Amino acid sequence: MRRCLWVISAVSTIVAAAAVIWFLTSPARFTSAEVGDVSDTAGDAARGAIVFAAGDCASCHASPGQTDRLHLGGGLALASPFGTFRAPNISTDLVDGIGSWTAKDLANALLRGVSPDGRHYYPVFPYSSFAHMRPEDVQDLTAYLRTLPTVKGRAPDHDLNLVFSIRRFVGFWKLLYFKPGPIVADPDHDEPWNRGRYLSEAMAHCAECHSSRDLFGGIKSKTRYAGGQDPEGTGFYPNITPACIGDWTEQQVAEMLQTGNTPDHGRVGSSMADVVTNTAMLPESDRKAIAVYLKSLPPRPTPRP
Repeated sequence: MRRCLWVISAVSTIVAAAAVIWFLTSPARFTSAEVGDVSDTAGDAARGAIVFAAGDCASCHASPGQTDRLHLGGGLALASPFGTFRAPNISTDLVDGIGSWTAKDLANALLRGVSPDGRHYYPVFPYSSFAHMRPEDVQDLTAYLRTLPTVKGRAPDHDLNLVFSIRRFVGFWKLLYFKPGPIVADPDHDEPWNRGRYLSEAMAHCAECHSSRDLFGGIKSKTRYAGGQDPEGTGFYPNITPACIGDWTEQQVAEMLQTGNTPDHGRVGSSMADVVTNTAMLPESDRKAIAVYLKSLPPRPTPRP
């Protein structure tokens, strides 16, 4: 009898623990109470083009091997310690792309990292930063994406290590690292600084590259903006805190974001060259705002590669 009771107790504990884990790792969609309503009809495509450029969307989602940055068929391979991810088709195709998505579907992807069918997205899609976007910017981006051409063809599947192929495990990652919520303006700073903070921390997701990551792929807070090794292990993203760009003026930072030219008569390279293609499309005031914010960051030492 005691053995029977012990078995029942053990099974009950396991079932209860599994239920708790299942609950804690379940994909959570945003609520209107948290971020407000997201409309399918209120977006402005012209403003959405700015969001698209600031978000660097074409750099990942444009189909490799062609020059049209609005040919958003996906397929770009993104190597990482966890396996190879492939950027999906985000064109207006109803079957292979996101043409059937509502603005709320896009909001859930960007603000919560959740797909329309209720699955976690892998954080190689930088929703940890996009989660700080304002709903109106999501509406505008939706309107702009709907003006872009349809591209047939579904991107290949991810090729991941066995453990990481289980999407439910992303729920554990979110418990540790995912802190959604809009960025609230800081009254102690002026409008350019607040705009620069919003662009850098949310839409442009600068820290996603210019930081070091721990064993589970989370950003190490003490290295935020201080640089880090790229996911493929073949290069190192530079430190962009005043520890390394302290002698750059705000105007020189803004110029680099437009032309790719650095104050020492060099040019940015690698993936940053593609980023500059996008930041060059932003209004001059936005590039200057990013410069103001970056120059205000606390200087941090460059971590060892």
